[in-house]
Amino acid sequence: MNHTLVLTAALAGLHDDAVEAAAKVTGSAPHWLSPGTACEFAVAEPSIVSTVRDALAGKRVDANVVPTARRRKRLLIADMDSTIIGCECIDEIADFAGLKPQIAAITERSMRGEIPFEGALRERVALLKGLPESTLERVFAERVRLNEGARLLVRTMADHGAVTALISGGFTYFTSRVAEAAGFATHQANELLVEAGALAGRVREPILGREAKREALLRLARQHNMDATDTLAIGDGANDLAMINEAGLGVAYHAKPVVAAAAHARLDHSDLSAALYLQGYRDTDLSLN
Repeated sequence: MNHTLVLTAALAGLHDDAVEAAAKVTGSAPHWLSPGTACEFAVAEPSIVSTVRDALAGKRVDANVVPTARRRKRLLIADMDSTIIGCECIDEIADFAGLKPQIAAITERSMRGEIPFEGALRERVALLKGLPESTLERVFAERVRLNEGARLLVRTMADHGAVTALISGGFTYFTSRVAEAAGFATHQANELLVEAGALAGRVREPILGREAKREALLRLARQHNMDATDTLAIGDGANDLAMINEAGLGVAYHAKPVVAAAAHARLDHSDLSAALYLQGYRDTDLSLN
């Protein structure tokens, strides 16, 4: 058996009926990684995941198949907005300018892959011109929260020797703070330009977009003497597609349809800690502090 089927759910949400349904399809017994939350089955063919997902229809359980070889990844690259944190920072900035519906609509189209990211970012940032720079502090303090499992994912992988990087099409003001809160070793994003204490309506060029995220993954892999097979990329929007496709394990987290369809694994119900169970981590391996 050269592949592993992994079932994950929100905390204690993986019930016996779901496990039994998967066992019936696979013809093998479950091995528990986290009681009530994650278990795995040895399987021969990755295509079995479609049958398992059909068997689990209507249940809040994620089913994914991963190669068993080189399962634990040595590099984690994660998107920030709506992945590591639960909001889109630019939409929250816009809320303070009374422009959230207008800007959020552009964000949604960009994340679905309907319009190019770079042009969409320039358009949205231009609408924020003149907003006090202090608004960024308010957004971070009042709106930005780590998603469930974010710190656990990052800290556990780091403690087991992985390189961790937060790579965002958002803004360095937020990635610097979120990276510290979650435990990432490094971060990269776009820089909002400020003039006389107010947003200038521009970002520093070149814009970090889809291809820049892919290039960051490849650059970090080279720097640490690993190949793409050793990497994990996780994100939710079209801007993350290139790095997700390039990674050894590309994970769509509560993602837009175009991303969920293209990723190696999709997490629609589980929290971010499920990315650890996809790699074969068990509860005894987790960094809980």
